Amino acid sequence: MTEQEFYYTIEKDAVAEFKDRGSKFIGYACPIKSVEEFKDRLNEIKKEHPKATHHCFAYRLGLDGNVFRVSDDGEPSGSAGRPILGQIDSKGLVNTLVVVVRYFGGTLLGVPGLINAYRSTAALALQMTPLAQKQVEKEYVVQFDYTQVGEIMAVVKQYNCRVLRQEMQLFCNMTIAIPKNRVMETVYKLQEIRNVELRAVAG
Repeated sequence: MTEQEFYYTIEKDAVAEFKDRGSKFIGYACPIKSVEEFKDRLNEIKKEHPKATHHCFAYRLGLDGNVFRVSDDGEPSGSAGRPILGQIDSKGLVNTLVVVVRYFGGTLLGVPGLINAYRSTAALALQMTPLAQKQVEKEYVVQFDYTQVGEIMAVVKQYNCRVLRQEMQLFCNMTIAIPKNRVMETVYKLQEIRNVELRAVAG
């Protein structure tokens, strides 16, 4: 299997509503980059809806999509979190969280009804936000003399790298993200510049 050069995610929050036999479902689709960010978002949504009966969710994190979690939050097992995750996966998204808040309307929907409601709400929320194709990048720290900044920036621009952080003093430190498919040529070009030190950032 070739290593992927791109991944898909969402860039903006989105909200959608779905109603079924009196129950109201509100879906939130949010871009997240870490488990901490997920916790913050979930807490914000819970604060917004303190009287909701359930706050069910699913997320998938990381470029390989290996980090994921689902929660039925008191609904019958498999009736909420899994259907939500199914919608994230059907679009091939990572770094994406969907929370579905439910206000119970007095009529039991049964497991098939719940699966449909949570799946539909998640799908609606994800339809409300544009999907973004992002390049898989590798981070490097470049150390160089201040007089070389022009040369360094020329390489950074040529290979579509992004500058993440920089400290510009007499000796400069710059963290750059290099598109995965351009790493070899970019590193080669930077190492051609005299006295430049380069190291890959783990992860």
